[in-house]
Amino acid sequence: QVQLVESGGGLVQAGGSLRLSCAASGRTSNVYRMAWFRQAPGKEREFVAGIMWSGSSTNYADFVKGRFTVSSDNAKNMVYLQMNSLKPEDTAVYSCAAALRGHPYMYWGQGTQVTVSS
Repeated sequence: QVQLVESGGGLVQAGGSLRLSCAASGRTSNVYRMAWFRQAPGKEREFVAGIMWSGSSTNYADFVKGRFTVSSDNAKNMVYLQMNSLKPEDTAVYSCAAALRGHPYMYWGQGTQVTVSS
């Protein structure tokens, strides 16, 4: 089992920045990749950014490229999402997720609310 706890959400004005953190615990040695997802009210959950647990590669949804950066610190079992140039449409609950090798994302945090005001 892997437990995930997000933090760092809040209210920010458009154009501002936030840094989300995801603390992983449990059987983290089995984790293969991590990702951030988000879900806005009335919308389906969508992928935001992903990173190999080793930090060797990252990928992003087109709508955050150039604005968001995902990173990891394996020594601290942490994954981060630096969000810059935030827009009102980035308002959502952001959750981190973990996947084991050969498996889909099966471990999820409780999420943290990000609200961007115009």
